[in-house]
Amino acid sequence: MKKGMQITFTSLLGHQPTLMSLKEAAQWASRYLNREVTTSNISYLIQYGRIKNYGNGGNPLVSGEELKNYYEEVNKENHWRKTLGKDINWRLSFIEYKESERTKHVHRLLLKI
Repeated sequence: MKKGMQITFTSLLGHQPTLMSLKEAAQWASRYLNREVTTSNISYLIQYGRIKNYGNGGNPLVSGEELKNYYEEVNKENHWRKTLGKDINWRLSFIEYKESERTKHVHRLLLKI
């Protein structure tokens, strides 16, 4: 890289990322997933490095594109439903529970092993 050149989000993506506050991101994700997503859920994704925090000074901002990519990656249920059809008991996936609740119970079960 030449001296004085700076890599920006625009140069990497070819466009400026759409940044959202935690509240806006939670509202968007709730509509996208058709279930409640809270600001705590979005904060969790930032804290554990699933999506990047573009904000500063205590004002977290997340990329709408990254958030969409994350949920597309995680939401593989539709793919598996098409592939497996009725050969799987979806009630055992606990999809109706928030991610934090599923994680808490999985960790609890792992401690018993």
